[in-house]
Amino acid sequence: MTNPNPDFKALIGKRSAARLAAVQALYQYDLNEQSIDRIIGEFVTQHLGKEIDGVEYKDADAEFFADLARQTVKQRDAIDGQLATAISVRDADRVETLLRAIMRVGAFELMGRKDVPAKVVITEYVDVAHAFYGGAEPGLVNAVLDRVARAVRPEEFSR
Repeated sequence: MTNPNPDFKALIGKRSAARLAAVQALYQYDLNEQSIDRIIGEFVTQHLGKEIDGVEYKDADAEFFADLARQTVKQRDAIDGQLATAISVRDADRVETLLRAIMRVGAFELMGRKDVPAKVVITEYVDVAHAFYGGAEPGLVNAVLDRVARAVRPEEFSR
């Protein structure tokens, strides 16, 4: 599992913490090919709201976290299809694992959780990207998720 920059403090709400944890769970899933349900269980019992090796894991909305992680894995092909239209296939293949996990969970939330406004979703995952990256990556997340949002929720952008 990869840990966020300990100095990054923007992610403070329970849903924000759930999004960050879902990205970490997907990263672990992609690297270890364990069952997503096993990874979710491990996060809920051993990580969320605890401090491990000096890293504080924020208390998160466990139900929201589990839904994001589980549904992102379940709908991976559809999500990857949306991401492929948002970035060139050549670029999609070159995106590293953690950055791809951020985009996948964000794309799932845009596609499958219409209870959260698209602009909020995009902002949240840009913040997640800032927790791990200091370069151009958050801008890439913003651009890709904006394209996905406009494709799957055009009504939110026609105003």
